[in-house]
Amino acid sequence: MADTSEAVESQDTVRAAGPWPRGIGAVTLFVEDLALAKGFYEAVFGLPLIFEDDVSAVFKFENTLINLLDVSEAPELIRPAAVARADSGARMQFTIEVDDVDAMCAELARRGVELLNGPMDRPWGIRTACFRDPAGYIWEIAH
Repeated sequence: MADTSEAVESQDTVRAAGPWPRGIGAVTLFVEDLALAKGFYEAVFGLPLIFEDDVSAVFKFENTLINLLDVSEAPELIRPAAVARADSGARMQFTIEVDDVDAMCAELARRGVELLNGPMDRPWGIRTACFRDPAGYIWEIAH
């Protein structure tokens, strides 16, 4: 049985650290071609660019920052983990809620985006469509 004083100390530490989790503040995406990725995010999402330097471009998605980081800088951030190659296959998907999936698909087509799938009705009750950014990250729109 755990020591009661250790349990109380652990609860005090959690209270001092504040509520957790609070939400995702930023997502860093490793990209092989920063200029191409930056252009895609500007053209497709129309997001404000809030920071840029030689190796990164940061966009604001409402309350979340999307940091496009040149893949050459990635090992420093995640060492000892390895940086995967862009052609390794998708391992994640970002979902953006929209009011009308079909209308957004038409708008994405006007912006030069090729859909991977959709729009389609999913068995779990939502309508979705997916596309890929230039670095291979998968984005889903859903309603």
